[in-house]
Amino acid sequence: MRIQQAILPVAIATFLGGLFVIGCQNDQDSGESSSSLEVTVSHPLKQTIIEWDEYTGRFQAIGRVEIRARVSGYLDQIRFVDGQKVKRGDVLFIIDQRPFVIALNQAQAQYTLATKEYNRAQKLWKSRSISESTVDLKAQEYHTAKANLDQEKLNLAFTLVRSPIDGRVGRHLISPGNLISGDRNNAANATLLTTVVSTNPIHFYFEASERDLLKYIRFDQTTERETLRSQSNPIFVKLQDEQEFTHQGTVDFIDNEVDLETGTIEGRATIPNPNDVIQPGLFGRARISASGEYQAILIPDEIIGSDQSQKFVYIINDDNEIEKRFIQIGPLHDHYWRIIRQGLSANDQVVTKGIQRLRAGMVVSPKLEPLTQQQ
Repeated sequence: MRIQQAILPVAIATFLGGLFVIGCQNDQDSGESSSSLEVTVSHPLKQTIIEWDEYTGRFQAIGRVEIRARVSGYLDQIRFVDGQKVKRGDVLFIIDQRPFVIALNQAQAQYTLATKEYNRAQKLWKSRSISESTVDLKAQEYHTAKANLDQEKLNLAFTLVRSPIDGRVGRHLISPGNLISGDRNNAANATLLTTVVSTNPIHFYFEASERDLLKYIRFDQTTERETLRSQSNPIFVKLQDEQEFTHQGTVDFIDNEVDLETGTIEGRATIPNPNDVIQPGLFGRARISASGEYQAILIPDEIIGSDQSQKFVYIINDDNEIEKRFIQIGPLHDHYWRIIRQGLSANDQVVTKGIQRLRAGMVVSPKLEPLTQQQ
């Protein structure tokens, strides 16, 4: 009995303490619910823009020539510095000319003799001192000697290996003193001496999808823009270390069929390269206009959420309640703004800050701020 009387006051004190704690928590919760969350909201931008499609591609030289020997002989001289710029007609290599000079002199002597004999035969034929067949034989010898002389002149000219285009020469692949093989009829059998590539202008090759191709065709049919197969459509290209599309050119070729394996079609643009900044083989990023000018609704791409396959943003209604608004998006504009196709108007208040703590139906305190790219 005494033990029960001792325990009873302790139990009552514990119970009253619990009620006090619960009361404090209720007061705290009611205090939190009485103050709404502050969020930053902005009106979407409405701007006149042009949509751009971007493609990755590679630069290639318009002209690339493998310099090979046309006659056989020992390489005598190299007349260029590896990697230098050359002009069309510049001598790059000289093959030892002495054997060709001797052959030319022999051909010249044979031609001189054949010319005299042919002229003498013509005079004798007029007096009927020789037969017509003899005259024909001398004529054949004359023309053969003339052809041999022309061939030896050509062979001597081929000992001067010249650049057929303006461009930049590569490194020499054969050193002086080596025997090189020449073949005018089959270049694969001739010795490769070096290469020359043109640098200005330069080609840029890229690939577009079937969907993009159809989009351009429809766009060209409904506007005054010339088709992509015309040379007048501009293209803008940047290199990997550039922030802006500073190199402007024109699209001058679209392939005549879609690749069955990749489902893409190849395009080509010609880009001026007066300072030789662009080198053949470099990668580049290009953009082509995909629309005319129109009024677009823009919001920062970073505030758009995903709900499975759907995109959404949080907006504030007239009662300062959070609503989840599903939208249809377009491509990025200037790498920051997302084009909104459907779902938003310029008068909507879109939440731009404090998104992580939001849920639909919450009452918040909106703070209106204009949209800037620094957000």
